[in-house]
Amino acid sequence: MNVIILAGGFGYRMGSDTVKLPKPLIKIGNKPILEHLINTYVSAGASKIIISAGYKFNLIKKYTGKLKKQIPIKVINTGIKTETGGRILLVKKYLDKNQDFMVTYGDGLANINFKNLLRSHRNSRKIGTVTAVRPIARFGEIKIKNNLVTNFQEKPQVTKGWVNGGFFVFKYKFLKYIKNKNSILEKNPLEQLTKIKMLNAYKHKGFWQCMDTQREKKFLTELLKKNSKPPWINND
Repeated sequence: MNVIILAGGFGYRMGSDTVKLPKPLIKIGNKPILEHLINTYVSAGASKIIISAGYKFNLIKKYTGKLKKQIPIKVINTGIKTETGGRILLVKKYLDKNQDFMVTYGDGLANINFKNLLRSHRNSRKIGTVTAVRPIARFGEIKIKNNLVTNFQEKPQVTKGWVNGGFFVFKYKFLKYIKNKNSILEKNPLEQLTKIKMLNAYKHKGFWQCMDTQREKKFLTELLKKNSKPPWINND
């Protein structure tokens, strides 16, 4: 299975951390979030990882060049201003035409069972599959009845509604829905699949967390300290 990691954004919301480093190289514990992500795919049996980079791509290339590579890892400079869909299109030649491929962002972690995700995609016979998740609530949840608190839970997982978890599987022909480097993956390409009923949803109820802010970086770091094994490692 080929995997594309989108790692080209500026990461403005991470503040001063991204002045010197691209967001995928910001550390969670003693490893950049990108390395944690690569390890989850390697463990799941990925055959090739293509990192579609942009902002400070040379640092990503230099860092990944030092990793012990159990599988091929290519870092491709797809430009500073290229959008998410465009970053997929620009690494097209590195994909195997006869295989489905996975896509994710370089700033999110989850304990997804990738074999089940792939099985869901293939059984659906759709062009694309998006992993739907229920994120952890930012604030604590209070249930009230007759002005009496009946349940208090600090930052539980959201129980209603699903959001895009950022872990995708696509057939190779999905690439024809991406027009150019200015195409935003989450806009026209995925909206088109939705309209023609060709976008499958894989519901993941386990751990999932993105790292868009310093608050989320701190949260992931604390989780790593509290657990003997990272919660984003799938044990199935």
